[in-house]
Amino acid sequence: MFRNRMPRYEVLSEDAMATLDAGWRRLVSEIGVEFMDARARDLFAAAGQRVEENTVFLDPDFVLEQVAKAPREFDIQARNPENSVHIGGDAMAFGAVYGPPFVRQGDVRRDGTMEDFRNFAKLSQSFGVLDSAGGVVTEPNDTPLDSRHLDMTYALQTLTDKIYMGNVVSGVNARDTIAMTEILFGSREAIEETPALISLVNCNSPLRWDDRMLEAQFEYSAANQPVVLTPFILMGAMSPVTIPAALVQQMAEALSGIALSQLIRPGCPVVFGSFLSNIDMQSGSPTFGTPESGIGLLCTGQIARHFGLPFRTGGGLTSSQVPDAQAGYEAMMTLLPTFLAGANWVMHSAGWLEGGLVSGYEKFVIDCELVQMLQHEFTPLEIDEASLAFDAHQEVGHGGHFLGAMHTMERFRTCFYRPFLSSSENYERWMRNGAKDTAARAADIWQKRLEEYEQPPLDEAVREELEAYVVRRRAELGD
Repeated sequence: MFRNRMPRYEVLSEDAMATLDAGWRRLVSEIGVEFMDARARDLFAAAGQRVEENTVFLDPDFVLEQVAKAPREFDIQARNPENSVHIGGDAMAFGAVYGPPFVRQGDVRRDGTMEDFRNFAKLSQSFGVLDSAGGVVTEPNDTPLDSRHLDMTYALQTLTDKIYMGNVVSGVNARDTIAMTEILFGSREAIEETPALISLVNCNSPLRWDDRMLEAQFEYSAANQPVVLTPFILMGAMSPVTIPAALVQQMAEALSGIALSQLIRPGCPVVFGSFLSNIDMQSGSPTFGTPESGIGLLCTGQIARHFGLPFRTGGGLTSSQVPDAQAGYEAMMTLLPTFLAGANWVMHSAGWLEGGLVSGYEKFVIDCELVQMLQHEFTPLEIDEASLAFDAHQEVGHGGHFLGAMHTMERFRTCFYRPFLSSSENYERWMRNGAKDTAARAADIWQKRLEEYEQPPLDEAVREELEAYVVRRRAELGD
């Protein structure tokens, strides 16, 4: 997996960090955080925190005591050990888009289907730049609502051999995901010793953790599976309009959720989550790839390191409806600070369109190119005698050219990044090859990848046990 060994870009001074620190302390102690689950409130009350109805008023020092119990780094095992990942430190793991109910394929925008879900899982497997298909790569709207989590989990387990995300719609769905993961890895003990799932638990910002997300959090944390505690903040709607206020709220929400996980199971792995952007103050629509979200992203990395926590943020985010220039530059506006900040878990790395409403086939390919280019750019230079190429100067001399030099001939296959999507053809050749723009070339690539896809091998007995579990649980759920 990719290791980002470049220096981190930090924008907050010591005074600024101290001011933000005082801000989240005031929020959790004076305003409090709502937990819409009695078990959560009971755990906080038993730990000496003040509870009034659904609101928990937290002692900031108590919160930090709990946060300190979480590991700074941890591993997640994949069924193919070569695809296992490390979360934290200089490691960056990339997952595909998560959650869109719609799909864009060329000029067609439509409801996502189970076939689309499987296609995106296959594409995630085929692009080495991705460490995971993620979780809900698109919502399969043609499958029964109560049991579709079984089909999605089965597809992620069988069509990929990379890590995958757990379903968080309910505690029931989380238990099913854990049970299927136990089958895949052999036992509960095997996945508790080294986690095999990572799951997204969103805060209902501002300052409320809802019951469904908390149900899932209880299941995953109790099973020692990492949860990404993520405030979902669009400044101007779910937080005040100023970036510092949004950062303070994000800290209060994420840290309170992390504290709960440590009460559920001390030492269980967590990720400091961030999903921070803003709305268009003229229309009220959410916007992505904005300068404000980029600044917030850089600040988030510095804040997470301040607390000694791995963090999630970033992705190829855009508000654009189609895979056009706007989609590309907004995605880069998010991905570049993602690398500068050194995010550890990057969701929405490929395929995000239309503010997260759409999973785009062509956008998926474009984003994979962007991530791969940035990984190349953020690989430190190796500077040694060979790379200084003094012999090449001796060979070429003054006024010559280096195209045929021995130094070039020995390195020409690997000396520069080779894009799989971008075109550098001259105009005449480009015209002869169909005058295809980026989206058209991306369409050719994803279609070819699906044609060439090979399903990773899986023990037939395990496959049969997973299938039997899905059939049995579907019947029990009434589908």
